Amino acid sequence: MRFVLRLLMSILVALAVGFGLSYYALTDGRLFGAVQLGPWTAWPDIGAPAPNPYTRGHIAREAALQLGRSEGLQFIANSDSSGEALDLSCSYRLDGRVPVSSFWTLAAIDADWINLAAPGADAALRSSEIAREANGALRIHVGTRLRPGNWLELAGTGPFSLVLTLFDTTAMSGFSSADTIMPAIVREDCR
Repeated sequence: MRFVLRLLMSILVALAVGFGLSYYALTDGRLFGAVQLGPWTAWPDIGAPAPNPYTRGHIAREAALQLGRSEGLQFIANSDSSGEALDLSCSYRLDGRVPVSSFWTLAAIDADWINLAAPGADAALRSSEIAREANGALRIHVGTRLRPGNWLELAGTGPFSLVLTLFDTTAMSGFSSADTIMPAIVREDCR
C-alpha cells in the first residue's frame, strides 16, 4: 500500500512540474526563447524558418499572424520600468530611443488583443508622426488624459499592454543584440 501511495505521489509531482514548466515556457518564456529588455519582451525566433520548440509552442498558443524575421520584430510591455503593471487609470511616459528600424508603430491592447485607442483617435502612433527631442530621443505620453507633445490617446479601464512593432529592423539580428536599448516606461500619475 505504501508503495502505491508513493508511486501516485511521484506521478502527481511529475505531472505538476511538467505542466507548470510547459505553461511557463509558453507564456512568459524568458528562459526558453523570449528576450527581456527592461519591461519589453520579444520572441526574436518567431519569424525564423525553423524556430525552437518553445517559440513554436508560443506561436501556436497565441494563434496570431506573426511577422517574418526579415519583416520586423514585436516587443510587448505589460509593466512599467519599475515593474508595476500598466493600468489605464494611470498616465505613462516613454523616454529614450527605439532600435534602428525603417518604421515602427506603438499601440495599446487589452488581454484579448483589442486595441484601446480612444474613439476618433489613430489606432497606433507611427514613427513618421513623432516630434523628437533635440538629441534625437523620443518622449511619448500614453494614457486617457490629454498631455502635451506626442500622445497615444487611450480609452477604457483596467490593465493593458503596449506593443511596439519594429519593421525592417536590425534589433536582435545578432551583431547588435547586446546594444539594443528600448525606451523606458515611466509612470507619471494615477487617478
